[in-house]
Amino acid sequence: MTDAIFDKCCRACPRLATFLDDVNERYPDYYCKPVPPFGDPGARFLIVGLAPGMHGANRTGRPFTGDHAGILLYQMLHRFGFSTARESTSADDDLVLTDCRITNAVKCLPPENKPVGAEINTCNTFLANELRTLPMGSVVMALGGIAHRAIIKALALRQADYKFGHAAVHELGRFQLLDSYHCSRYNTNTGRLTSAMFEQVFATAREMLQN
Repeated sequence: MTDAIFDKCCRACPRLATFLDDVNERYPDYYCKPVPPFGDPGARFLIVGLAPGMHGANRTGRPFTGDHAGILLYQMLHRFGFSTARESTSADDDLVLTDCRITNAVKCLPPENKPVGAEINTCNTFLANELRTLPMGSVVMALGGIAHRAIIKALALRQADYKFGHAAVHELGRFQLLDSYHCSRYNTNTGRLTSAMFEQVFATAREMLQN
């Protein structure tokens, strides 16, 4: 499993494993396991989120599916030709991603949506392995600062050389890193991330892939 990008049986983080067990007792119909990446295995566009949401990916088993954070994301994926539908409702709907894949820096639901550093570091091997699968000339979009830093760590680069900033672009050799504020309910409700801002980031990603 040293080159694996995902392990559905992983319980390497005791706090997360125990928390998932507790959540599963409260919500027996929920997925409550590490959430796998979703999309095109050969994609040139990889979106990296933070972690599964309690009533979204942790419930459905698919990243950004079934909660508020996925609403704007899938709208933009559809608008720019990466998704066959503008809404993702369940893991068994007929939505298909084209030249795009969605993953998370941390594959398991963390308490209060806040993984600790050790958990991010433990899961970083999966992200590093996934980044190595990307074709030359790919684009990776980091949704939020934690995802951005996890990507930089996965490449064994210096954090100080690659600062997170909304719409910032970083050249990382085999691929380019494009930053965006996370499409969380908090960010969209407060106006930190507007639809227009998110649309512009996706327009940038599409342009980068076409060059």
